[in-house]
Amino acid sequence: MGARALTCLMCVVIALNAIAAAAGLALFAVAIWVTVDGYKLYPISSVSGKDDIFAAAWIAIFTGFAFFLTCIFGIFAALKRSRGFMMAYLIIMFIIFLFECASAITAVTNRDYLIGNSNLVKKQMLQYYADSSTQGKQITQTWNRVMEQVECCGADGPADWFQYNSTFKQMFGSTYIWPLSCCKRLSTFEVEDKEGCMVGKATTIFSKGCFQYIESVLSRYTWAVSWYGFSVLMLVFLTLMIAMIYYMQLE
Repeated sequence: MGARALTCLMCVVIALNAIAAAAGLALFAVAIWVTVDGYKLYPISSVSGKDDIFAAAWIAIFTGFAFFLTCIFGIFAALKRSRGFMMAYLIIMFIIFLFECASAITAVTNRDYLIGNSNLVKKQMLQYYADSSTQGKQITQTWNRVMEQVECCGADGPADWFQYNSTFKQMFGSTYIWPLSCCKRLSTFEVEDKEGCMVGKATTIFSKGCFQYIESVLSRYTWAVSWYGFSVLMLVFLTLMIAMIYYMQLE
């Protein structure tokens, strides 16, 4: 290959690495957003032992920043036209590529398991809501916050609380049909009609279920970690291919 062609190829490698470095930083930031869990739904996935979306996000934090650093090194290696540096760059990039593959696949498969339907989320709610264990307290706080903020009740609807046996029903079934967090509230956040809600007056409760909201949040987390991760992987794969060609042309 002529010197001019090699220089052009070097410029392509540098440009692709610059873009991949920026994409790696973006992946790093997105993964941090997921692990911070601004919607505070981690207990719902954690209690099932299927919190792999968040585990995948932790991997993506590492891979995103590692892509950034390695791409910077790749630019340096390309400018130096060093076969040794380029070989080291290719090996490191390939290892990080494999880690990010694991992260993206883990997030997708866990999402399908956790929110493929509402039954798993509903089972957790019925089992742990109002339970005195640490997990029970976390689930109770999470569900209370979701039901009050989103104005929903139960997984599929208010009927979940009396159609199925649950910890809440065993403890409070003689007094409440559903938790007070299912009751409509005033602007002061106080229960609008506690007595009417306690006896099941339809106009005093939130009629829609919360599963759609939970599904949408966890899907956002999954898209952030997996599908954006996949797009970064495609860019890195292209970068690796061009870098390999460049490496083979170096003397």
